[in-house]
Amino acid sequence: MKKPSLGEKELELLRFVTDHAPIAMGDVAEQYGSQRGLARTTMHTVLERLRRKGYLTREKIGGVYQYSPCVERTELLTNLVSDFMQRVLRGSLTPFTAYLAQHPDLREEELDELKELVRSLDERRESEGNDAD
Repeated sequence: MKKPSLGEKELELLRFVTDHAPIAMGDVAEQYGSQRGLARTTMHTVLERLRRKGYLTREKIGGVYQYSPCVERTELLTNLVSDFMQRVLRGSLTPFTAYLAQHPDLREEELDELKELVRSLDERRESEGNDAD
């Protein structure tokens, strides 16, 4: 089942929790909320909303709830990109590819990763084409 989309504050907090998990609500409020002028109650509300939406889990450890993402960081980012592609770009890769081609800050390592992904895609398509024969 597809998870509900995220607002900007939810996404930022989810990324923070993912990078620091498992993390207690108090630590989230101190390390994330206080730097942004957000109240502890606001942090609690957003964490619980993320949990209800299925993005976070909560486990009581030593009497304190610890929050963790439901999926690994890589899977989370893949899911968020997929959601963006469907919601914003209606499944079209062309605008996204054009953005990458024009992006001035694309590092050499990122370009190499993209080339490898395209090579893998080509190999997979060739393999699937040969299997159809």
